[in-house]
Amino acid sequence: MNERILHQDVQEYISDHLKSDLHKLILKGIPFDGVTIQEIANQIICKQKSEKKLPSWFIAKNIYYPPKVSIEQTSSEVTASYKSGIVSGKSILDLTGGFGVDSYYFSKSFQKVIHCEITKNLSEIAAHNFKQLAILNIEIISENGLEYLKKSTEFFDVIYIDPSRRNDVKEKVFLLKDCEPNIPENIDLLFKKTKTILLKNSPILDITSAINELKFVKEIHVVAINNDVKELLYMLEKGYCKEILIKTINFTKNNAQKFHFNYHKKPVSSYHEPLEYLYEPNAAVLKSGAFHEISTQLNIFKLHQHSHLYTSKKRIEFPGREFKIVAVLPYDKKKIVKLLSNKKANITTRNFHKTVAQIRKELKIKDGGDSFLFFTTNIHNKFICMYCKKL
Repeated sequence: MNERILHQDVQEYISDHLKSDLHKLILKGIPFDGVTIQEIANQIICKQKSEKKLPSWFIAKNIYYPPKVSIEQTSSEVTASYKSGIVSGKSILDLTGGFGVDSYYFSKSFQKVIHCEITKNLSEIAAHNFKQLAILNIEIISENGLEYLKKSTEFFDVIYIDPSRRNDVKEKVFLLKDCEPNIPENIDLLFKKTKTILLKNSPILDITSAINELKFVKEIHVVAINNDVKELLYMLEKGYCKEILIKTINFTKNNAQKFHFNYHKKPVSSYHEPLEYLYEPNAAVLKSGAFHEISTQLNIFKLHQHSHLYTSKKRIEFPGREFKIVAVLPYDKKKIVKLLSNKKANITTRNFHKTVAQIRKELKIKDGGDSFLFFTTNIHNKFICMYCKKL
């Protein structure tokens, strides 16, 4: 951690050049001693990324940013705040503290937070930033979290873990046992020190696979922002052996779309041809695999076993996009083009034999406008096009 970066002149330079061309800036060099242009560039890049992802850090003075990979991998404030709302107690151990966004939000729900971070430089950065953010109930431990836990005599209300999902040669991994730390291998140690574990996973990991690798899974939270799944959260409770509750949430500009269901139940969808309204599930629901639960819980129809589009005669509140169906046509190029006065539409395909790019090329339809075309397969295994207006 280069403290020269925190000097007022350097901080002003960083703020003044947030919208500058970095390539030109690097070639030009900087007018400061004791700090390199690469360090300045990293601070600028990370602060830019923080404006939307970490607004509390962005507006605070004298924040020190780590290498940009840490900013890219850290939780956003939206997801960190969500996590702090599903656990609480007197003490929590953040086993893989990193840049400290999750610890910051846990400090609002717990009297005491232990932030473990094996990388000394990142640990120092987190400690400095917590002071700038006026957070006083986080204790920084610059050590491997598992090694600290082995020595600790404390029993925590919650242990939180965000394992690294890359191996020694920086390749992505797809099983929990291949992450660092290896949670399945250390699960018994963890449950000697707590009754509740909150585990963060990447959306690339398979939900069922993770359940099979773990013990005592009580809840799974699928968290999306603007229809982009950001995190899978597994809540484990020692001795728990009942049904697993899956909670999906998609944070949009206007609201938070929620849908919950029990993992072990296997409902059967009802099917129908398109009716008055069309529904497209958000990314969190799709990731959760709740394709039949949506149909049974909301009492709506699925268009086809593999289409994952739904319809109803009366409009309902739905965890995803809602449309009014204007017309339903067989896949006939001339009839479809005739519907569009300006040859402009938003196109979506679900369980269809052609890509969006192929359809646009064939029909000569430009992107945009307020018309929506859904190309899919109906219950009779026929290719259809639904002309819709978004609600």
